Amino acid sequence: MKIIVTSTGKQLSSPFDLRFGRAAYLCLYDEETGEINFIENKNASTTAGVGIQTAEKMVELGVGKVISGDFGPKAKSLLDKFNIQMVVLQNGGNSVQDIINKLKV
Repeated sequence: MKIIVTSTGKQLSSPFDLRFGRAAYLCLYDEETGEINFIENKNASTTAGVGIQTAEKMVELGVGKVISGDFGPKAKSLLDKFNIQMVVLQNGGNSVQDIINKLKV
């Protein structure tokens, strides 16, 4: 399964970003291959519709799960429609690597 972890930067040591639509980067982790890629979230600076545009990107990437701190109602609706699991973490103190390590267990 492909998993997105929202991130403030483009490195595994970057802090986890509690924002979904406004996250600076999206860390794409492929559980099957172990491959990790960081994608700049070009929607982060958009004035409106950020959550929906970012949710559309999840569909485009073929993601099965998204880990973030919060999802807006419109983003939730779209992710639900495409059966993309949403995992909400409230602790912003984790790095992207910390979260990926927990996924590997």
